[in-house]
Amino acid sequence: MFRFLFDRDTWQEVLDSLNKNKLRSVLTMVGVWWGILLLIGLLGSARGLENSFNRLFGDFATNSVFIWGQKTSKPFKGFQEGKSVQLSLTDAKKIEENIDGIEFVLPRNQQQVSATRNFQTGSFSMAGDYPLLDKLQKKDLLNGRFINENDIKDNKKVVAISDDVYKQLFEKDENAIGEYVELNGINFKVIGVFDVGDIRMGPTQDMHIPFTTYQQIYNQGDRIGWLMITGKSGFNIKQIELDTKLLLKNLNSIHPDDNRAFGSFNLGKEFAKFTGFLTGMQFLTWFVGIATLIAGVFAIGNILLITVRERTKEIGVRRALGATPFEIKRQIVVEAVFITLIAGILGIISGGWILILLDHLFGQGEDAALVNASVSIAVVFIALVILVILGTLIGLIPAFKATSIKPIEALREE
Repeated sequence: MFRFLFDRDTWQEVLDSLNKNKLRSVLTMVGVWWGILLLIGLLGSARGLENSFNRLFGDFATNSVFIWGQKTSKPFKGFQEGKSVQLSLTDAKKIEENIDGIEFVLPRNQQQVSATRNFQTGSFSMAGDYPLLDKLQKKDLLNGRFINENDIKDNKKVVAISDDVYKQLFEKDENAIGEYVELNGINFKVIGVFDVGDIRMGPTQDMHIPFTTYQQIYNQGDRIGWLMITGKSGFNIKQIELDTKLLLKNLNSIHPDDNRAFGSFNLGKEFAKFTGFLTGMQFLTWFVGIATLIAGVFAIGNILLITVRERTKEIGVRRALGATPFEIKRQIVVEAVFITLIAGILGIISGGWILILLDHLFGQGEDAALVNASVSIAVVFIALVILVILGTLIGLIPAFKATSIKPIEALREE
């Protein structure tokens, strides 16, 4: 059935048809070439943007919400409006025990401190944290380590500092690990130096000390500054936020309709917006690319209709010599698919070069806007299959037109 594809005469006829009007043949392929180039370029750019986003947020537990206490806006159970709301470790434990879908509840504290070392002084943000923070918001350690369980258990006076703190308190290339800095008059041993980076989730922290040490030094008791709550995969973090706030209102005697008592930042919701944007961008890319391809393929169909009209007498001769309608249709469809595929392959190659150029211009360095802008082999294969299908379908139009002419009428055509 497909033996004709390996017949030299088949391809000689295709090439002869294209050579009769080279300019028209080239212009015919431009639409398909541009459609594939557009599809590959936009899909690759969308993938590069997604890779960049994942690199920036890959070390964050994105299905998370931050919650802190503020002031009430409604009187309730004898308490006046404007009561300060203070979260506690008891609240954190109750949330973990009673809210479905929660993976981690991380209590945190923070304040501004004065840091001093060798006559160098600066004001920085210091947080009391658990080692779990390094799992939920991975620290890019330049040297040393982060807080561990022994630090928590023994209430150690140790601190992990940011590179900004290091630059202000230490000399260039000086080893900070094992050295001491004075925080509000108390000496802490430096155990690690980390890169803050460009992405800040929640309040910014320049230094981290063990949570238990913070509670002890500042006599916090059961009080905490805010909570970081992470949901399990598959659970709606927006619903977790609503359930958590309702539970906290019950635990702290706050009116159920008071929307100001607790502040929050839902990272999962914001993350979902961006991933939704990426999905929409990919859908739009496929839509625009395929629409452009269809327009280009229709142009090929129109050109082949003109070609068929010009070859009316030739088709009549072939019919008179015994060529069947199927053979005539087959030849024209092969021409349509061949033109479509050649234009598509050139578009894929051009799109690949465009992505290489984009990677060179925007994909280098840690702050790259597009990371590894590329398309998968599967996408290229799907694009080629679409081209073959469209080329076949559009080739059938001039093919049926060619066989609708009776041989005797075709032979009379001048």
